[in-house]
Amino acid sequence: MPQAHPNLPPAQFESIYRGISEVFPDQPRSSDPEQNLVQRLLQSDRPLRVKLGIDPTGAEIHLGHSIPVRKLRAFQDAGHTAVLIIGDFTARIGDPTGKSEVRRQLSEADVQANAKTYLEQVRPILDFDTPGRLEVRYNSEWLSSLDLGKILELLSTMTVGQMLAKEGFSERYGKGDPVFLHEFLYPLMQGYDSVAVQSDVELGGTDQKFNIAVGRDLQRHFGLRPQFGLLLPLLLGTDGSQKMSKSLGNYVGLQEDPLSMYSKLEKVPDALIGDYVELLTAFDLATLPENPRDRQKMLALEVTRQFHGAAAAQQAQQAAISLVQGTGETATGVPEFSLAGINFPAKLFYLVGATGLCASSSEARRQIQGGAVKLDGEKVTDPNQELADPEALVGKVVQVGKKKFARLVP
Repeated sequence: MPQAHPNLPPAQFESIYRGISEVFPDQPRSSDPEQNLVQRLLQSDRPLRVKLGIDPTGAEIHLGHSIPVRKLRAFQDAGHTAVLIIGDFTARIGDPTGKSEVRRQLSEADVQANAKTYLEQVRPILDFDTPGRLEVRYNSEWLSSLDLGKILELLSTMTVGQMLAKEGFSERYGKGDPVFLHEFLYPLMQGYDSVAVQSDVELGGTDQKFNIAVGRDLQRHFGLRPQFGLLLPLLLGTDGSQKMSKSLGNYVGLQEDPLSMYSKLEKVPDALIGDYVELLTAFDLATLPENPRDRQKMLALEVTRQFHGAAAAQQAQQAAISLVQGTGETATGVPEFSLAGINFPAKLFYLVGATGLCASSSEARRQIQGGAVKLDGEKVTDPNQELADPEALVGKVVQVGKKKFARLVP
């Protein structure tokens, strides 16, 4: 569970400090607004500008990405200005933080396609309506026009030794793996974002401390007041062991249908429930039910409500109960899969793979053989079972594991 801040701030800042890992600089006994974020909040004669950058390197945002966005909303609710930066320029390089090899550079078209979906995905979290509470900026606005002279100035603010001290770079360099010069530009460009928008506070995961600190250094270099860094935990995925990631399949996407979202969250490991509740809800941790199963349901219902509304969340909960009890025909809100694109007769493993509930037909075969697949509540174990009549399948629910469902439709 995220560590409580050792020096509790005034009660009006509780939502800002909830679940954070670190604030830097942090001198809680100081009255200096350069060293104590509470004093900056109390003494400022204007709303603070709170920056969060998101690089659109993929089309989908998951709950792990939502944690700093929720913190951005906490600052909005406290009367400050959220500055959401869509990193359409930096995404073309990709953040090298924590990467064991160079990231594939995205084309401008790839980045623009991904960026289109981002604002809609965070809309349920942020206040888009109150005047003065949100600025949405694209960092191509200033980065695309930097001339060579300005780039040289940025490069002159850091040494190679400082760059190689960055996690990931040092490991790769020590192993003899290539570290490319354009990767050194990433933290400088992200830091320059802080200069361009004159941020007072920058939010990020614990893996972003180096990049945020570069922003502070560049603000000093350009004669600006340095920002505070506010770091948030990296959310473990639904497997309970590794950071939430789409590539690992342990994620909950913000665009997932209500039933899939609810079903995944309802199965969050007991050890993670406290973290999920603290980071993804406003519930008082002291008032949670004692029974872990009740906490899981409470968490799943609340997070699903945030993104889909109360009615859809309740419907998802009832559908999940029906599916677990084997009465899938009464469950509403189950994602649908059309049989129109399947050529019959078809093997069972092919159909299950085609639904998207498995990553491939070969995975579908393994899941069926392992007893993880049900058709309308009945376990199926023969991946080569031949399905001849699509009409007999219409209305049935395919289930893979405890979290993935699809209703077959014409």
